[in-house]
Amino acid sequence: MSEALRDAFAGRRALLTGASGFTGPYVRARLEQAGAAVTGLYRPGERGAPGDLACEITDAAALREAVARVAPDYVVHLAAISFVPFADADAMVAINVHGTRNLLEACVAPGVAPRKLVLVSSANVYGNAPLSPITEDAPLAPANEYAHSKCEVERLAAAWQARLPILIARPFNYTGVGQDEKFIVPKLVAAFRHREPEIALGRTDVVRDFSDVRWVAEAYARLLASDLRSEVFNLCSGIGTSVDMILAMLARLSGHAPRITVNEEFMRANEIERLVGSPARLRAALGPFPSIPLEDTLAWMYHSAPAQQQVSA
Repeated sequence: MSEALRDAFAGRRALLTGASGFTGPYVRARLEQAGAAVTGLYRPGERGAPGDLACEITDAAALREAVARVAPDYVVHLAAISFVPFADADAMVAINVHGTRNLLEACVAPGVAPRKLVLVSSANVYGNAPLSPITEDAPLAPANEYAHSKCEVERLAAAWQARLPILIARPFNYTGVGQDEKFIVPKLVAAFRHREPEIALGRTDVVRDFSDVRWVAEAYARLLASDLRSEVFNLCSGIGTSVDMILAMLARLSGHAPRITVNEEFMRANEIERLVGSPARLRAALGPFPSIPLEDTLAWMYHSAPAQQQVSA
């Protein structure tokens, strides 16, 4: 598949929104490795890589100018507010929904004709799905503002699929070096690395499907390079892991056993009990490519230099 990716991306231009976030550097590295020239968009006030463009995606005119300047062959739309407890619902809608609409409009402007767009949704759109593992055909039942915003993104994509070659990716939980410690896995890794005697958490019995950010970046690259369009894909491992299980993995890894306490402030309303996906459609479309066991991801995070941990989400 590496040869196929080089054939797809060599000499091509890729546009990456949300380039300065957690996932962006991994997607950039994979696309550049395959030969693409990547231009990232980042929010004014953040730090971009050389050649990237500062652009607020809620500014439709500025985004049209930036997209026209790049004239991308490929687009990966990562820019979003992705932290579920985020309190400002208006900002979430402005960035997640209106920002996506602005991007789609910019991609049909004269002189802009991307070969493929991957729009990133979220497994949160499934809510508390009655079946597990969850397939892409499961009904959408968003249980929080973030999930509602991603359902709107998908509805936008459906309205634009006749004009643009769009794929929807629904990543389940994923993690890795550089993820903000407001998210549960890097928070726990840091606590074990610092050998904190006590960790305050919310519920530890909830189950999620965790992948490695490097695997997710590979999936985005393969979706871009494919002949697919107008389809939806789960990005997941099919393996459910509870917070309690992560705590046990980290205890084995570190030889440390902190006391776990419950803090009611960390309890979420409308908590999704279990969110585990089926990767069958992705595997059928792209062929198998090896996932990374969660224990290996945790070890990578645990042993990484402290400076590598401080990357914005």
